[in-house]
Amino acid sequence: MTEVIGIKFRTAGKVYYFAPKGISFTRGEFAVVETSRGVEYGEVLMANKELPEEKIVMPLKEILRKATEEDRKQYEVNHEKEREAFQICRKKIQEHGLEMKLIDVEYTFDRGKALFYFTADGRVDFRALVKDLAAIFRTRIELRQVGVRDETKLLGGYGSCGRPLCCHSYLPEFVPVSIKMAKEQGLSLNPSSISGVCGRLMCCLKNEEEVYEFLNSKLPAVGDYATTKEGLKGEVVSVSVLNQKVKLIVNLEKEDEKELREYEVSELKFKPRRRKDEA
Repeated sequence: MTEVIGIKFRTAGKVYYFAPKGISFTRGEFAVVETSRGVEYGEVLMANKELPEEKIVMPLKEILRKATEEDRKQYEVNHEKEREAFQICRKKIQEHGLEMKLIDVEYTFDRGKALFYFTADGRVDFRALVKDLAAIFRTRIELRQVGVRDETKLLGGYGSCGRPLCCHSYLPEFVPVSIKMAKEQGLSLNPSSISGVCGRLMCCLKNEEEVYEFLNSKLPAVGDYATTKEGLKGEVVSVSVLNQKVKLIVNLEKEDEKELREYEVSELKFKPRRRKDEA
């Protein structure tokens, strides 16, 4: 077992483990640490805890110190510098006539490196731009091209539900999302209904996937046949997943008469679907 603390560096960012070096931390405190990018200022999301070594990426970096009031002020100054750098870089992009859209600028805590995030339709030759930026800011410059999902995660916004975007507010990583999840939840497959701000499938489709899989496993599929408690046999034409109700076209005892009826799923006999975890 190894003692670690968990630190994040961005809103909804990944949590990284560090060795606390004998210092006791509580959730919500801040620490200054050495990372592969340089010195960073991060928030403690997980207080001192012992974890099995197989859950930790070794070697484990140590923290430099618990953040002080001076560190907090430096962090705020860095944000001001980032806003200034954004405006300067955007102007330089226009001067060089580059087909790229600047998204965000981020300094490491010690301002040893400045990262410029951008989107573009293809590859961009930004070597001249890097030289200009290095001459202006006198620090290491890194330009990083990101996709539309990363752009949305960086910028944030509000979804069709009226709440802050999942990717920006709490999701540390993008989750795999598929059309099958939308079908499982009975949603319209109209792209405007199931796409997020980024234009890709909404991340929140993943949130209720297990619930819908469980509820659907208790229902017949559309097109299946079921038998009612009265002994009538009918074809399933629709199901209400949340209400656990089924609509059937049943064959009546009279000559070739059929009728649309709705039943509680508990009132029917049918061959149940198999769940993923039972396959």
